[in-house]
Amino acid sequence: MSTTHSAEKFGMIRGVFIPSILTIFGVIMYLRLGWMLFHVGILGSIIVITLSSLITFLTSLSIAATATNMRVGAGGAYYMISRSFGIEAGAAIGIPLFLAQALGVAFYITGFAESLTLIFPHLPMTWISVGTLIVLTVVTLISADLTLKLQTFIFTVIAASMVSFYFGHPLSPDEISASTGPIAPVSFWSVFAVIFPAVTGIEAGLSMSGELKDPGKALPYGTIAAVLVGYVIYISIPFCLHFWVPKAILAERFFVMKDVAMIGILIIFGIWGSTLSSAVGALMGAPRTLQALAKDRIVFGFFGTSSGPKQLPIRATIFAALVAMGTLFLGSLNSIATVLTMFFLTSYGFLNIAACIESLMGNPSWRPSFKTHWLVSFVGALACLFTMLMIDSGATIIATIFVLCIYVITKKRQLGQSWSDTRRGILQSVARYSIYHLSQYKPDARTWSPNVLVFSGSPQKRWKLVQLGHSLTRKRDFLTVGSIIDQENVDQSRKFAMEKSIREFLDKNGVSGLAEVHFSKEMSQGARAMVSNYGLGTLKPNVVLIGINKNRDERARYVELLMDIHRMNKNLVIYRDQGDETINYSYPWSDYVGSIDVWWGRRHQNANLMLALSYILFQQSRSKSPLITLKSAILSDDEEESAVQSLDSLIEKGRLKISRKIYKLASDQNYFDVMSHHSEKTELVFIGLRPPEGDESVEHYSEYFGRLLKLTQSLPKVCMVLASEEIQFKEIFQ
Repeated sequence: MSTTHSAEKFGMIRGVFIPSILTIFGVIMYLRLGWMLFHVGILGSIIVITLSSLITFLTSLSIAATATNMRVGAGGAYYMISRSFGIEAGAAIGIPLFLAQALGVAFYITGFAESLTLIFPHLPMTWISVGTLIVLTVVTLISADLTLKLQTFIFTVIAASMVSFYFGHPLSPDEISASTGPIAPVSFWSVFAVIFPAVTGIEAGLSMSGELKDPGKALPYGTIAAVLVGYVIYISIPFCLHFWVPKAILAERFFVMKDVAMIGILIIFGIWGSTLSSAVGALMGAPRTLQALAKDRIVFGFFGTSSGPKQLPIRATIFAALVAMGTLFLGSLNSIATVLTMFFLTSYGFLNIAACIESLMGNPSWRPSFKTHWLVSFVGALACLFTMLMIDSGATIIATIFVLCIYVITKKRQLGQSWSDTRRGILQSVARYSIYHLSQYKPDARTWSPNVLVFSGSPQKRWKLVQLGHSLTRKRDFLTVGSIIDQENVDQSRKFAMEKSIREFLDKNGVSGLAEVHFSKEMSQGARAMVSNYGLGTLKPNVVLIGINKNRDERARYVELLMDIHRMNKNLVIYRDQGDETINYSYPWSDYVGSIDVWWGRRHQNANLMLALSYILFQQSRSKSPLITLKSAILSDDEEESAVQSLDSLIEKGRLKISRKIYKLASDQNYFDVMSHHSEKTELVFIGLRPPEGDESVEHYSEYFGRLLKLTQSLPKVCMVLASEEIQFKEIFQ
């Protein structure tokens, strides 16, 4: 990652191609391609390199598209993912990415140390690695610009080493030493895991986007050129070794490229130049990723500061060096490469997903200079996932759990960063697809669920009504808290402020719901308009939940609203609570309802809807022994057998864990006398509400409703239900 502060602008070669190709031409190319050829053969080697390069190539196309659609800030891939998927996804990938870069430091240094011990076997490899790491860390903190300025020279040395190899010669018999013994076989996917980090490095050019003359061209074409050139070189080396070197010695002779080269010392210089420059590059990239994470408050802010005259991330660099040092003591080159592969595949997979989703949504903000078809990115993401599973399915599961844990923890921290991302666009695309396709299906009892519009006004005043609506929707269906403001002229700024206030209050108290505020010169008229017009497509409320209007002067308008709700085919639930007025915001009271009575009358459409709603509450109850009881009253003994058979059949066919009770009316009793006597201590009672009949007047229905309120006044909590939707609710229980 460049730290230069000069005004010089780079072209494709110096700005992108050389930094990327220097990372690709690394220790694996020099020390492990012969080992690969031994274990999987020439055909297997071609497949390993082709698959590795294909994943990198597809990801480079995704990176090119994303990077040319935004100015890539500090953090490279982390910056791109966090600004595409949000801070939570950015954290979930940014932390593994930092670890991958820190492991990369150890990986390159281990390769350098191994090459040194192949020449000087008596040198302790671990301490060479530790010493090299310390020196490179100091160089990075003091004069990292020097290494960057030497990139062209290092590239020239590597190119010279490759020319020396291609003009080399087959090993003569006197150059071939006997094998030390049988070599344990290594599986194809284990070989792939070791080789894959060799073709990574495409992120090296990302940090240069701000210093490029024409990033729209330099970044994609420079990256793609590096991947393609790397592929050609990586394919050609096994071919040469296949014809020049006996297979028996390939697994043990890691320095075989030096042995066959025309000038062997150039191979050594190439290894040293590539490993040390790559290590410095990783030592510069890892701290800046960690610093970006710290500035976004994902990790400790301690790592987010810069120090010194050049404003370098000293603390983050030291920490990255410590992580690399710990890795040096724990693993060999092959084991580090395997872990590194899993981290890279994870980050590459998410980069492909980000580009795929952006391309699929086609938002106006998606205008990359380099366009990539969404299918390319999708195949790249699938290839990453498939490869991870084939390498080690257990490690893939662990890596997935690790990423998900970071996501969940970050989500709970509610960091609330203000930048825009694609999450709203993703959800909007899914919603659009769902709504359009949902309109092709008619509502039916099998898939019916309550989408509730609750008229609570200010939710603080009628919180129990909101709690009941929340319990009915169960965080699975739609709950809308509606409020009508007695004001003829719409004040949009006030409307938005009130809706935001209601949503924040709901969120604070654990209620998942939407807020809708309407302005109207008359309350019932505004409520009628909301019931009629609110919703999108088929996603409209099918249950209207409303409280009791205790103002007798407004009874007629209130009842007229109830009649209109029924005529608009909206199911109506009127809730009356005459119990304790104390409001507890900490949990929905209906979560702890211990007993529910459903009074089964002659109107079976009402009865089946009441049973469905009560069963939803039953499923949500945390009471130790929740109980639903179907209750019915009969006039004579002749009706008992039929009533018992009807209710028992319903319970059995519906597989319901409920009980039933049937009461006979005495000569001096009516239906509501029995109800009041047998449900006065029940925590929630469901009763049916008869529908308006034909052209029944508001006055006549008001008289009926007033009598109903009077007859049920002894019941503490009542839900009066009127089924109005054109659905056979009885089919729910068949």
